[in-house]
Amino acid sequence: MQPTPATMQRFQTGLSHAPLNGTSQAATPIAANVVAAADEKALSVDELRLLALQVEQLTAANRRKDEFLAIVSHELRSPLASIVYASGILRRLMGADLAVQSRMHELIERQARQMAFLATALLDVDRINSGRLRVQLERVDLRAVLARAVETLELDFRERNQHLSTTSAIASIWVMADAGRLEQVFVNLLANASKYTDHGGQVSLSLSAEDGHATVRIRDSGIGISAQALPHIFELYTQADHTSPRSSLGMGIGLAVARTIVHLHGGSVSASSAGLGQGSEFTVCLPAQGLPPFEKVSSSTCGT
Repeated sequence: MQPTPATMQRFQTGLSHAPLNGTSQAATPIAANVVAAADEKALSVDELRLLALQVEQLTAANRRKDEFLAIVSHELRSPLASIVYASGILRRLMGADLAVQSRMHELIERQARQMAFLATALLDVDRINSGRLRVQLERVDLRAVLARAVETLELDFRERNQHLSTTSAIASIWVMADAGRLEQVFVNLLANASKYTDHGGQVSLSLSAEDGHATVRIRDSGIGISAQALPHIFELYTQADHTSPRSSLGMGIGLAVARTIVHLHGGSVSASSAGLGQGSEFTVCLPAQGLPPFEKVSSSTCGT
Protein backbone atom coordinates (compact mmCIF):
# COMPACT_ATOMS: atom_id res chain seq x y z
CA MET A 1 0.00 0.00 0.00
CA GLN A 2 1.31 3.45 -0.90
CA PRO A 3 0.95 6.41 1.52
CA THR A 4 -1.65 9.03 0.71
CA PRO A 5 -0.52 12.37 -0.81
CA ALA A 6 -1.21 14.12 2.50
CA THR A 7 0.94 11.61 4.35
CA MET A 8 3.79 11.98 1.90
CA GLN A 9 3.57 15.77 2.23
CA ARG A 10 4.10 15.48 5.98
CA PHE A 11 6.90 13.00 5.39
CA GLN A 12 8.68 15.30 2.91
CA THR A 13 8.26 18.28 5.24
CA GLY A 14 10.15 16.32 7.88
CA LEU A 15 12.88 15.54 5.37
CA SER A 16 13.42 19.18 4.54
CA HIS A 17 14.44 19.81 8.16
CA ALA A 18 16.73 16.79 8.48
CA PRO A 19 20.44 17.59 9.08
CA LEU A 20 23.00 16.41 6.53
CA ASN A 21 25.53 14.93 8.92
CA GLY A 22 24.26 11.37 8.67
CA THR A 23 23.60 11.07 12.45
CA SER A 24 20.57 9.54 14.09
CA GLN A 25 19.16 13.06 14.47
CA ALA A 26 18.43 13.05 10.75
CA ALA A 27 15.39 10.84 11.30
CA THR A 28 13.99 12.79 14.28
CA PRO A 29 11.72 15.29 12.42
CA ILE A 30 10.51 12.50 10.12
CA ALA A 31 9.79 10.21 13.05
CA ALA A 32 7.90 13.03 14.77
CA ASN A 33 5.65 13.45 11.73
CA VAL A 34 5.03 9.71 11.58
CA VAL A 35 4.05 9.61 15.25
CA ALA A 36 1.83 12.68 14.89
CA ALA A 37 0.11 11.18 11.88
CA ALA A 38 -0.40 7.92 13.72
CA ASP A 39 -1.93 9.78 16.66
CA GLU A 40 -4.36 11.40 14.24
CA LYS A 41 -5.15 7.89 12.91
CA ALA A 42 -4.17 9.12 9.45
CA LEU A 43 -1.83 6.20 8.79
CA SER A 44 -2.54 2.53 8.39
CA VAL A 45 -0.15 -0.09 9.76
CA ASP A 46 1.19 -0.74 6.23
CA GLU A 47 1.82 2.96 5.69
CA LEU A 48 3.70 3.19 8.99
CA ARG A 49 5.88 0.26 8.01
CA LEU A 50 6.60 1.75 4.60
CA LEU A 51 7.54 5.11 6.06
CA ALA A 52 9.75 3.50 8.69
CA LEU A 53 11.59 1.63 5.92
CA GLN A 54 12.00 4.82 3.90
CA VAL A 55 13.36 6.63 6.96
CA GLU A 56 15.95 3.90 7.44
CA GLN A 57 16.95 3.89 3.77
CA LEU A 58 17.25 7.67 3.55
CA THR A 59 19.30 7.87 6.75
CA ALA A 60 21.69 5.19 5.45
CA ALA A 61 21.98 6.93 2.07
CA ASN A 62 22.69 10.24 3.79
CA ARG A 63 25.42 8.62 5.89
CA ARG A 64 27.04 7.06 2.80
CA LYS A 65 26.95 10.45 1.09
CA ASP A 66 28.80 12.09 3.98
CA GLU A 67 31.39 9.30 4.01
CA PHE A 68 31.81 9.68 0.26
CA LEU A 69 32.42 13.44 0.48
CA ALA A 70 35.05 12.90 3.17
CA ILE A 71 36.81 10.29 1.04
CA VAL A 72 36.72 12.51 -2.07
CA SER A 73 38.42 15.26 -0.09
CA HIS A 74 41.16 12.86 0.98
CA GLU A 75 41.59 11.35 -2.48
CA LEU A 76 41.99 14.79 -4.08
CA ARG A 77 44.25 16.17 -1.35
CA SER A 78 46.78 13.31 -1.54
CA PRO A 79 47.77 13.68 -5.22
CA LEU A 80 47.77 17.47 -4.89
CA ALA A 81 50.22 17.24 -1.99
CA SER A 82 52.48 14.96 -4.04
CA ILE A 83 52.40 17.34 -7.00
CA VAL A 84 53.27 20.33 -4.81
CA TYR A 85 56.13 18.35 -3.21
CA ALA A 86 57.58 17.21 -6.55
CA SER A 87 57.25 20.67 -8.05
CA GLY A 88 59.16 22.18 -5.15
CA ILE A 89 62.01 19.70 -5.60
CA LEU A 90 62.18 20.41 -9.33
CA ARG A 91 62.31 24.14 -8.67
CA ARG A 92 65.22 23.73 -6.24
CA LEU A 93 67.17 21.39 -8.54
CA MET A 94 67.03 23.61 -11.64
CA GLY A 95 69.14 21.44 -13.95
CA ALA A 96 70.94 19.38 -11.29
CA ASP A 97 70.44 15.61 -10.81
CA LEU A 98 68.65 14.40 -13.95
CA ALA A 99 67.65 11.08 -12.36
CA VAL A 100 65.87 12.85 -9.50
CA GLN A 101 64.20 15.22 -11.94
CA SER A 102 62.99 12.26 -13.97
CA ARG A 103 61.46 10.65 -10.86
CA MET A 104 59.75 13.89 -9.89
CA HIS A 105 58.33 14.32 -13.41
CA GLU A 106 57.05 10.74 -13.23
CA LEU A 107 55.46 11.42 -9.85
CA ILE A 108 53.69 14.53 -11.13
CA GLU A 109 52.45 12.72 -14.21
CA ARG A 110 51.14 9.76 -12.20
CA GLN A 111 49.34 11.92 -9.65
CA ALA A 112 47.88 14.14 -12.38
CA ARG A 113 46.51 11.01 -14.06
CA GLN A 114 45.01 9.96 -10.74
CA MET A 115 43.25 13.31 -10.39
CA ALA A 116 41.95 13.04 -13.95
CA PHE A 117 40.67 9.54 -13.10
CA LEU A 118 38.86 10.88 -10.03
CA ALA A 119 37.29 13.70 -12.04
CA THR A 120 36.10 11.23 -14.68
CA ALA A 121 34.62 8.98 -12.01
CA LEU A 122 32.71 11.87 -10.44
CA LEU A 123 31.35 12.91 -13.84
CA ASP A 124 30.32 9.32 -14.53
CA VAL A 125 28.35 9.21 -11.28
CA ASP A 126 26.42 12.27 -12.43
CA ARG A 127 25.82 10.66 -15.83
CA ILE A 128 24.58 7.45 -14.20
CA ASN A 129 22.22 9.30 -11.84
CA SER A 130 20.79 11.33 -14.73
CA GLY A 131 20.70 8.39 -17.16
CA ARG A 132 23.12 10.13 -19.55
CA LEU A 133 25.93 7.56 -19.57
CA ARG A 134 26.28 6.31 -23.17
CA VAL A 135 28.50 3.93 -25.09
CA GLN A 136 29.46 3.90 -28.78
CA LEU A 137 29.60 0.27 -29.88
CA GLU A 138 31.87 -1.12 -32.57
CA ARG A 139 33.62 -4.42 -33.22
CA VAL A 140 36.56 -4.54 -30.81
CA ASP A 141 39.33 -7.04 -30.09
CA LEU A 142 38.86 -7.75 -26.39
CA ARG A 143 42.45 -8.96 -26.00
CA ALA A 144 43.71 -5.57 -27.17
CA VAL A 145 41.47 -3.80 -24.64
CA LEU A 146 42.81 -5.99 -21.84
CA ALA A 147 46.40 -5.42 -22.96
CA ARG A 148 45.94 -1.63 -22.75
CA ALA A 149 44.40 -1.93 -19.29
CA VAL A 150 47.34 -4.02 -18.08
CA GLU A 151 49.82 -1.55 -19.59
CA THR A 152 48.10 1.36 -17.85
CA LEU A 153 48.65 -0.24 -14.44
CA GLU A 154 52.05 -1.81 -15.06
CA LEU A 155 53.83 0.77 -12.91
CA ASP A 156 51.41 0.28 -10.01
CA PHE A 157 52.03 -3.47 -9.91
CA ARG A 158 55.77 -2.96 -10.18
CA GLU A 159 55.85 -0.43 -7.34
CA ARG A 160 53.96 -2.84 -5.08
CA ASN A 161 56.13 -5.76 -6.14
CA GLN A 162 52.99 -7.66 -7.13
CA HIS A 163 52.92 -10.43 -9.71
CA LEU A 164 50.27 -10.01 -12.41
CA SER A 165 49.72 -13.09 -14.56
CA THR A 166 47.62 -13.05 -17.73
CA THR A 167 46.28 -16.08 -19.58
CA SER A 168 44.01 -16.50 -22.59
CA ALA A 169 42.37 -19.72 -23.72
CA ILE A 170 41.75 -18.30 -27.20
CA ALA A 171 43.86 -16.56 -29.83
CA SER A 172 41.41 -13.67 -30.30
CA ILE A 173 37.88 -12.76 -29.36
CA TRP A 174 35.76 -9.91 -30.66
CA VAL A 175 32.95 -8.05 -28.93
CA MET A 176 30.67 -5.14 -29.78
CA ALA A 177 31.95 -2.53 -27.40
CA ASP A 178 33.02 1.00 -26.65
CA ALA A 179 36.75 0.31 -26.37
CA GLY A 180 37.47 3.29 -24.11
CA ARG A 181 34.64 2.56 -21.70
CA LEU A 182 35.47 -1.15 -21.61
CA GLU A 183 39.11 -0.38 -20.87
CA GLN A 184 37.87 1.82 -18.03
CA VAL A 185 36.08 -1.20 -16.53
CA PHE A 186 39.15 -3.42 -16.55
CA VAL A 187 41.49 -0.66 -15.35
CA ASN A 188 39.14 -0.17 -12.41
CA LEU A 189 38.94 -3.88 -11.58
CA LEU A 190 42.70 -4.39 -11.90
CA ALA A 191 43.42 -1.25 -9.87
CA ASN A 192 41.15 -2.50 -7.09
CA ALA A 193 42.84 -5.91 -7.16
CA SER A 194 46.24 -4.26 -6.76
CA LYS A 195 45.07 -1.71 -4.20
CA TYR A 196 43.58 -4.28 -1.83
CA THR A 197 46.40 -6.81 -2.17
CA ASP A 198 49.55 -6.78 -0.06
CA HIS A 199 52.95 -5.92 -1.48
CA GLY A 200 54.32 -9.04 -3.12
CA GLY A 201 50.81 -10.43 -3.65
CA GLN A 202 49.32 -12.19 -6.65
CA VAL A 203 46.79 -10.95 -9.21
CA SER A 204 45.66 -12.97 -12.22
CA LEU A 205 43.66 -12.05 -15.31
CA SER A 206 42.19 -14.73 -17.57
CA LEU A 207 40.15 -14.62 -20.77
CA SER A 208 38.02 -17.45 -22.12
CA ALA A 209 34.96 -18.11 -24.30
CA GLU A 210 32.01 -19.70 -22.50
CA ASP A 211 28.42 -20.21 -23.68
CA GLY A 212 28.76 -17.64 -26.46
CA HIS A 213 30.27 -15.10 -24.09
CA ALA A 214 33.71 -13.65 -23.61
CA THR A 215 34.52 -14.19 -19.93
CA VAL A 216 37.19 -12.21 -18.09
CA ARG A 217 38.17 -13.19 -14.56
CA ILE A 218 40.33 -11.05 -12.29
CA ARG A 219 41.45 -12.82 -9.14
CA ASP A 220 43.62 -11.50 -6.31
CA SER A 221 45.18 -12.72 -3.07
CA GLY A 222 44.07 -9.60 -1.22
CA ILE A 223 41.94 -8.71 1.80
CA GLY A 224 38.79 -10.34 0.43
CA ILE A 225 35.17 -9.29 0.89
CA SER A 226 32.99 -10.14 3.88
CA ALA A 227 29.74 -12.06 3.39
CA GLN A 228 27.83 -9.02 4.66
CA ALA A 229 29.43 -6.62 2.15
CA LEU A 230 29.39 -8.90 -0.89
CA PRO A 231 25.71 -8.39 -1.87
CA HIS A 232 26.21 -4.59 -1.84
CA ILE A 233 29.66 -4.37 -3.42
CA PHE A 234 28.38 -2.81 -6.68
CA GLU A 235 26.18 -0.22 -5.00
CA LEU A 236 27.15 3.44 -5.25
CA TYR A 237 29.32 4.75 -2.38
CA THR A 238 29.75 1.23 -0.97
CA GLN A 239 33.14 -0.08 0.11
CA ALA A 240 34.03 -3.68 0.80
CA ASP A 241 35.08 -3.47 4.44
CA HIS A 242 35.07 -0.36 6.61
CA THR A 243 37.10 -2.16 9.31
CA SER A 244 40.07 -2.57 6.99
CA PRO A 245 42.80 0.11 7.03
CA ARG A 246 42.59 -0.01 3.24
CA SER A 247 38.90 0.87 3.08
CA SER A 248 39.93 4.53 2.83
CA LEU A 249 41.71 3.88 -0.47
CA GLY A 250 38.59 4.11 -2.59
CA MET A 251 35.54 6.32 -3.02
CA GLY A 252 33.02 3.53 -3.47
CA ILE A 253 31.98 4.55 -6.97
CA GLY A 254 34.27 2.62 -9.33
CA LEU A 255 32.44 -0.70 -9.14
CA ALA A 256 29.05 0.97 -9.58
CA VAL A 257 30.32 2.73 -12.70
CA ALA A 258 31.89 -0.50 -13.98
CA ARG A 259 28.63 -2.42 -13.56
CA THR A 260 26.66 0.24 -15.42
CA ILE A 261 29.14 0.22 -18.32
CA VAL A 262 29.10 -3.59 -18.54
CA HIS A 263 25.29 -3.61 -18.52
CA LEU A 264 25.25 -1.05 -21.34
CA HIS A 265 27.28 -3.61 -23.33
CA GLY A 266 24.65 -6.27 -22.71
CA GLY A 267 26.95 -8.06 -20.29
CA SER A 268 27.19 -8.81 -16.58
CA VAL A 269 29.70 -8.51 -13.78
CA SER A 270 29.82 -10.39 -10.51
CA ALA A 271 32.04 -10.68 -7.44
CA SER A 272 32.90 -13.63 -5.23
CA SER A 273 35.06 -14.11 -2.16
CA ALA A 274 35.55 -16.80 0.47
CA GLY A 275 35.66 -14.04 3.08
CA LEU A 276 38.03 -11.55 4.67
CA GLY A 277 41.66 -12.41 4.08
CA GLN A 278 40.75 -14.90 1.34
CA GLY A 279 41.11 -12.73 -1.76
CA SER A 280 38.37 -12.03 -4.28
CA GLU A 281 37.40 -12.67 -7.88
CA PHE A 282 35.50 -10.45 -10.31
CA THR A 283 33.96 -11.96 -13.44
CA VAL A 284 32.90 -9.94 -16.48
CA CYS A 285 30.84 -11.61 -19.21
CA LEU A 286 30.21 -9.96 -22.58
CA PRO A 287 28.35 -11.21 -25.67
CA ALA A 288 31.03 -12.36 -28.12
CA GLN A 289 31.10 -12.09 -31.90
CA GLY A 290 31.58 -15.21 -34.04
CA LEU A 291 31.12 -17.76 -31.24
CA PRO A 292 28.44 -20.47 -31.10
CA PRO A 293 25.05 -19.09 -30.05
CA PHE A 294 23.87 -19.63 -26.51
CA GLU A 295 20.46 -20.06 -24.92
CA LYS A 296 21.17 -19.14 -21.33
CA VAL A 297 24.27 -18.26 -19.37
CA SER A 298 24.40 -20.05 -16.04
CA SER A 299 24.74 -17.92 -12.90
CA SER A 300 27.85 -19.90 -11.95
CA THR A 301 29.56 -18.57 -15.09
CA CYS A 302 28.21 -15.05 -15.49
CA GLY A 303 26.79 -12.96 -12.72
CA THR A 304 24.11 -10.33 -12.98
